[in-house]
Amino acid sequence: MNGESGSQVGAWFAGRLPGEWFVAAPEVSVDREEIVVTGEVAAPEGVEDDAAAQAGRIRRFREDTRQQRMAIADEAEERFGRKVAWGVRCGQTSQLFTHLAVPVMTRLRQPQRKVLDTLVDAGVARSRSDALAWCVRLVGENEGEWIDRMREALAAVHEVRDSGPVGRAG
Repeated sequence: MNGESGSQVGAWFAGRLPGEWFVAAPEVSVDREEIVVTGEVAAPEGVEDDAAAQAGRIRRFREDTRQQRMAIADEAEERFGRKVAWGVRCGQTSQLFTHLAVPVMTRLRQPQRKVLDTLVDAGVARSRSDALAWCVRLVGENEGEWIDRMREALAAVHEVRDSGPVGRAG
């Protein structure tokens, strides 16, 4: 990431984005391939169909800000070496725009392949790839607190490593 932490990426976006776009500071999520910027827009008031109104508000935001978002994404991609995706929340409705689906190669032994094949055969997933994605989502949902603690511990390790001597042995 060109030596910049996730918090530095978030700070850059907080300073770079127009203040009138979102009702609060956007959430910025960073991994090895992608930066996802998700902001909340004000929900429409006084309408009967909240879901339709919220979807319409998100669509309007997407269309009205497209050129500016693309320019900001180009700057960020050059600066941080990652693709940028955008997301918007409005009330109970949320949508991600043009986010990545990155292929991940893994080697599995027969017992793990049988689990994936069972999910496919049962109609839970269309393919082994979908089944594996389903498993990862399930772990993320059910073990989210543990995953968050792991991320915090890793961030501390990276911070200590980055603050160490410059001429490390390799």
